[in-house]
Amino acid sequence: MIKNIISGIKAYFGAFSLISKLKLWNYFAIPMIISLVTAIAVFGSAYGLSDNIGAFISKIWIWDWGHDTFSSISNFIGGLIVIVIGLILFKHIIMALSAPFMSPVSEKIEAHFTGNPPHSHRDTTFMQQLLRGIRINGRNLIMELLLTIPILLLKFIPVVNIFSTILLFLVQAYYAGFGNMDYTLERHFQYKESLQFVRKHRGLAIGNGIVFILFLLIPVIGVILVLPLSVTAASTRTVEALQLKNTPTNAA
Repeated sequence: MIKNIISGIKAYFGAFSLISKLKLWNYFAIPMIISLVTAIAVFGSAYGLSDNIGAFISKIWIWDWGHDTFSSISNFIGGLIVIVIGLILFKHIIMALSAPFMSPVSEKIEAHFTGNPPHSHRDTTFMQQLLRGIRINGRNLIMELLLTIPILLLKFIPVVNIFSTILLFLVQAYYAGFGNMDYTLERHFQYKESLQFVRKHRGLAIGNGIVFILFLLIPVIGVILVLPLSVTAASTRTVEALQLKNTPTNAA
């Protein structure tokens, strides 16, 4: 697991040069616009709701003593909820809508590393890629929310909240990497097979997602570059994992 996480992170080091070498920047133009517009819409709306969420949480404390302290904590928790939910929505929206543009990118990367010509695997249309992206990321959005809500509740427990922060980050990273890996997997596997493949290689997904989430902490530039670099890194490692998976079969 740790080895795969490190491998997923290290893939980013060669991503920028690979994009330039294969002349892939044109493919990222529309996804970059989608990413920027989505970020403005999601995080702008989230910012406006943060005070309301904090005020709602503070109403739980019905006593006068300690009310100011609890209100301060509630505002912090409310802001954290907004940030976390905003990140979840942002990444799944952009990954779903960008699927038809990212699949050709991953296909060119795969052809570069394997020597196989494009469309040598399952050939899918623009609409099929979009629907697949919506299905995968819709499923991941629901799963991530189901895991995130109880983790956020742990924030109210001293000491435990330190570990819950790490767990929350890893959950976010896993599902970000999951979406990036599926741009390659959609040519090789049906829906359920892809789920099984990512579970087996969850370390690669987490490693890819860790850098993905960290990129989003960089104002503007991070939002614009996150998809090109993360998809390229994920495609590289996913192709390697697929080759290792198929090696015993080919040898036989």
